[in-house]
Amino acid sequence: MEIRADAATETTSFSSSLIAAVSYGFASMAMVFINKAVLMQYANSMTLLTLQQLVTTLLIHFGRKMGYTRARGVDMATAKQLFPVSFFYNANVAFALASLKGVNIPMYIAIKRLTPLAVLIAGSFLGKGRPTVQVTLSVILTAAGVLIAALGDFSFDLFGYSMAFISVFFQTMYLVLVEKSGAENGLSSVEIMFYNSFLSLPFLMFLIIATGEFPDSLSVLFAKSYSFSFLVILILSLVMGIVLNFTMFLCTIVNSALTTTIVGVLKGVGSTTFGFFLLGGVQVHALNVTGLVINTAGGVWYSYAKYQQKKSKTVKLVTDVEAHRK
Repeated sequence: MEIRADAATETTSFSSSLIAAVSYGFASMAMVFINKAVLMQYANSMTLLTLQQLVTTLLIHFGRKMGYTRARGVDMATAKQLFPVSFFYNANVAFALASLKGVNIPMYIAIKRLTPLAVLIAGSFLGKGRPTVQVTLSVILTAAGVLIAALGDFSFDLFGYSMAFISVFFQTMYLVLVEKSGAENGLSSVEIMFYNSFLSLPFLMFLIIATGEFPDSLSVLFAKSYSFSFLVILILSLVMGIVLNFTMFLCTIVNSALTTTIVGVLKGVGSTTFGFFLLGGVQVHALNVTGLVINTAGGVWYSYAKYQQKKSKTVKLVTDVEAHRK
């Protein structure tokens, strides 16, 4: 009976992990195109991010007041612990949005795919367990595919590329911190999302003033809101911002920071493919195709390596239970 219970628990855990990963992958892929569509008509990226975080904060707050969510209220001690998470998250998104204004979607995805390698390096410095040889090699292969694909881009935007590389650094720190915070504080993904959005508002308000976006960005926004097509895209951006945050936090807590970044790499294959043709697509180059094939192979290899790890843990658990009963 104990073995069956353990097996059932393991199956449920695997299903939850898979659902969290797939949900994040779809939400992340959709968000890239929606943000790109908005920024093609509305260049004030800091104001857009501020609106996304404000809407997230208000919806979770009123949802808690009306009993739709069990998220707890603000605790100052928890807020202090999660402040670094909020800082790195918003720095990541701010630089990512800034890079999208000058970099096409395939190359934006290609640069962001370097995050898994950065997460492995950061994890080694932070004292996390060393990954297996297969996991390490698969991530390196994925990163190599990114670099080869990037060589096929002959349009160079120094500002956009710089913003994307800085975003990779901030995303790495943020993913590692959010995994640690979720485990130590026992917070749900909704609670972490609320703290992240709430704590980000003062920082983002300072940014939109310091960058000179405010108050002109609001007047431009009101003027463009008379366009039905733009209004629909803007609302989609605000809604998907909430969905993306939730699925990202959930995937990182249920799985790991490295798994979240690998899911980002795999969804990037689809994003890059569509990006060649949608929203100002780019010319197809042989290096792009070669890099994507290598990148996909690395992602499949990683998935297989993680499956083998999970399978070996399950076998070991059953063996230990049997040995204990004897």
